[in-house]
Amino acid sequence: MPRPQIGLALGSGSARGWSHIGIIEALDEQGITADIVCGASVGSLVGAAYIAGKISPLKDWVLALKWREIASSISLGLSRGGLVDGDVFKELMVKLDITAPIESYATPFASVATDYATGREIWLREGPVHHAVRASMALPGVFSPAKHDEGWLLDGGLVNPVPVSACRAMGADFVIAVNLNENLVEARVATKAEARDQTEEQTSRAPLLEGLIEKVPASIRQHLPQMTSTAQPPKPAAPGYFEVFESAINIMQDKITRSRLSGDPPDVLLAPRLAHVGVFDFQSAQEAIAEGRACVAQAMPRLQAFL
Repeated sequence: MPRPQIGLALGSGSARGWSHIGIIEALDEQGITADIVCGASVGSLVGAAYIAGKISPLKDWVLALKWREIASSISLGLSRGGLVDGDVFKELMVKLDITAPIESYATPFASVATDYATGREIWLREGPVHHAVRASMALPGVFSPAKHDEGWLLDGGLVNPVPVSACRAMGADFVIAVNLNENLVEARVATKAEARDQTEEQTSRAPLLEGLIEKVPASIRQHLPQMTSTAQPPKPAAPGYFEVFESAINIMQDKITRSRLSGDPPDVLLAPRLAHVGVFDFQSAQEAIAEGRACVAQAMPRLQAFL
């Protein structure tokens, strides 16, 4: 029998997306190569590097990425529709020489984006690949929208975070999908519970501190009001802008991903355990790549059984 056409659906997930690099490397080492590649958001970036044979240069770039470089690209250019001009991704791809028309590559590729005016899912399969990736990565509130024909495009993760459907529509018989949004909401709740436990621990220590203060002579105690304040449990701080934004994105991605995958499940689903990695933790590439490799190793019995 002929080998089935293997589709690789690389999901959205911002900084967690560097795990796609480790997954692709591990699959290649096992002799599993994709015949069709579809990506949403950061999955589109890594997928484009894959079909262009530029995974190694991209890996070198992300491993050298420092938080200072990330912060330097942030500017309050809200008139452009985002904190950061999304053209930074086009500039990166030009630097890595990933600029050819999508249709010129040997491996069929689709970059998933969202139409700003209608909310429709758009599959970009023609034209310069770096333009398609830039559109797919236009995360609202962070990266500015991408101009496309007469309209504007937004992040593909808004409508199809793990584009299994695109792979199947393009002819894939067997789809390996990467979900970077597994258990995001649960991890957020666990983090809050941990913070609450720390507050309770501080509260349980308050009587002890108060007792010690009572043993201090009155002449000295009157000069130490700060000790009394430290005995009180701290008031919970209101969440900041980026915390609220990240939580909202996590909730949205989790719900949309569950819905889309339940309607069109892949043959093998890879879910790297990176829920603790935040939207802006782009400097966590080494950990993400290692987790991608570990994820493939764990799934190899299933992959071998299918293939």
